[in-house]
Amino acid sequence: MIAIHNSTSGFHPRWIAWCEKNQIPYKLVNCYANDLIEQLKDCKGLLWHHSQNDPKALLAAKPILFSLEQAGINVFPNFNTNWHFDDKLGQKYLLEAIGAPLVPTYVFYDKRTALEWAASTTFPKVFKIRGGAGSANVKLAKTHKAAKTLINKDFGRGFSNYGAWGSLKERWRKWRLGKTSIYDVAKGIVRFVYPPPFAKALGKEFGYVYFQDFIPNNDHDIRVVVIGDKAFAIKRMVRKNDFRASGSGNILYDKEMFNERDIQLAFEINDKLKSQCTAMDFVYDNGQPKLVEISYGFSPEGYGPCPGYWDKDMKWHEGHFDPYGWMVEELLKEISRKHG
Repeated sequence: MIAIHNSTSGFHPRWIAWCEKNQIPYKLVNCYANDLIEQLKDCKGLLWHHSQNDPKALLAAKPILFSLEQAGINVFPNFNTNWHFDDKLGQKYLLEAIGAPLVPTYVFYDKRTALEWAASTTFPKVFKIRGGAGSANVKLAKTHKAAKTLINKDFGRGFSNYGAWGSLKERWRKWRLGKTSIYDVAKGIVRFVYPPPFAKALGKEFGYVYFQDFIPNNDHDIRVVVIGDKAFAIKRMVRKNDFRASGSGNILYDKEMFNERDIQLAFEINDKLKSQCTAMDFVYDNGQPKLVEISYGFSPEGYGPCPGYWDKDMKWHEGHFDPYGWMVEELLKEISRKHG
């Protein structure tokens, strides 16, 4: 018996559908319930797609999942897959440690060192805070003066985890493209006064700065998702008059757009991470793939049109596939190895 967090968002409905289709015994549990451990007594595994935008998950998900894993219960996402989720600081050290081709990344924990670096480096640089998805709170510092302003703010009043102005501009962009409603735009205006709950839970980011080199001449990025011994990819075009691809909503899928060298590299990185599932974002520096950041989660809506996937031997499998079922299969394999 495996447990699935009782939620209609994210991967959960797809996990349930796969289990029902394949007659895999499962039960729904409430991961926020005080009696969660009691609920799991007859279960050997738990699947929980927790989000960086859920204030309760921000408080509870990692401690709960890590505790269950410590007690011998197999979980998805497990520690290797999950500890660095929505934590760009952690990802910097992890990816450098395993020798991944990370875009050169600079982190400073004191203002003087950060300002000295800014006075001696080249620009532009990409500024980020440690969390956030869909290019939220990502800024391009084009000059030393702009970087100095960001550094002073980071070591002063700090940055909110929700950028109201940036969010409103993004909602307006999507409305003009017919990809969201005017209600969503109005909601963005309201957010100037009432920020989302996750921003309240996280508070402000301060006491560090995070920059990456700006890699020019990229009109897209490539996201490769590896789950076990399978991988699939999408090509995300940057926004008009912008440099950011994540969250643009302009996605291309044809197999011919992807270099098998990059797929193989994604498999190698995932092996080093010992991860159940890794979504990797690549840009290109003179034709060479550079890793921007990673995540275990992704929005299912953007991947349905993928025309096929690669296996670890780089064989292409044409046609529809179910990556959410792969996640359940990986968990079941781990349970089988442990319990026979």
